[in-house]
Amino acid sequence: MIMARFTIRVYGLLVHNGRVLVADEIIKGQRITKFPGGGLEYGEGTKDCLMREIMEEIGIEAYDVQHFYTTDFFQRSTFHAEEIQVVSIYYTFRVQSPSELPVVEVAFAFKEERDGAEAFRWLELATATEGDVHLPIDRVVMKKLLSA
Repeated sequence: MIMARFTIRVYGLLVHNGRVLVADEIIKGQRITKFPGGGLEYGEGTKDCLMREIMEEIGIEAYDVQHFYTTDFFQRSTFHAEEIQVVSIYYTFRVQSPSELPVVEVAFAFKEERDGAEAFRWLELATATEGDVHLPIDRVVMKKLLSA
């Protein structure tokens, strides 16, 4: 019998001046572009998770957090060898001074090339496509964002 395991991921969509914030990361040796966010911790609410992740990753306070999308299909984890189902919850959010965020201009412009490295950049929505993000659920969300 297979033991069912789940991971709950919470991601944020910060849209400002026709752009959306994305995170370039190295995860288990792979270069991935995704939306900012991460894993829900035990005892934490999903909005609290997003606010914590944004503070940890970007160093800013997220507010006006609004639900955007929750995974409504089966998705196996890309990064685990064992059978783990991913459930992702996406929220839009705002920050006090979006123009002052620590962003880079070029994809994967890390200070140091190592596993866990992360850099943030703005992606122009006018020219963005689903293929600009790498994770399967992020692609669904990007499609929804572009059609909104």
